[in-house]
Amino acid sequence: MSTIRLVVVDDDDLVRTGLRLILGGAPDLEVVAEAADGRQAVEAVRRTSPDVVLMDIRMPVLDGLAATQQVLALPKPPQVIILTTVDTDEMVLEALRLGACGFLLKSTRPDRLVEAVRAVAAGEPMLSPSVTAQLIARVRDEDGDTRRRAALERMEVLTDREREVAVAIGRGWSNAEIAERLFMSVPTVKAHVSRLLTKLDVDNRTQVALLVHDAGLTAAD
Repeated sequence: MSTIRLVVVDDDDLVRTGLRLILGGAPDLEVVAEAADGRQAVEAVRRTSPDVVLMDIRMPVLDGLAATQQVLALPKPPQVIILTTVDTDEMVLEALRLGACGFLLKSTRPDRLVEAVRAVAAGEPMLSPSVTAQLIARVRDEDGDTRRRAALERMEVLTDREREVAVAIGRGWSNAEIAERLFMSVPTVKAHVSRLLTKLDVDNRTQVALLVHDAGLTAAD
């Protein structure tokens, strides 16, 4: 079992201590650094090259949004999970658009936190479609219609099958679920996902999901 290296970022000492104890208790997780603000976070990532960063969104010196942007601009960047106390924070949505792979409430159960870190490190989706849709709906700005048109235009480059896979990602389906429901093999699904990332010029599945939500294409069957 390979060890997943983590950096924990939060301006609250107690929160960092709690996260370190929870995550460090798992045999396959190792907290290699901590940071109390965004600037420290960027330096810690440069120094330790972690696999996953748990990033608080509201911090002094440099907030989590700016820190996420700088971390993801580094060579071979880690996966970034946003930590927040409110699931409808506009800054969280912006961090997801920048490339963060998902977000967790600080009240998340310890076992769910560990599972989420493992899933993200393995490249699996870690985004609740219902929460994401709610988040987008609550913080949608006045140019929502413009954003929807722009998202639909970006998706015009996709084939019908690729569009189906994109919508499935927007609904939070795993590769196995997509394969079963769309009658494909898992390797074929993975190939479609890779093409989606290239064609849509995005970095991860979360950004695909957000684009699908912006386009208004996530209604249930």
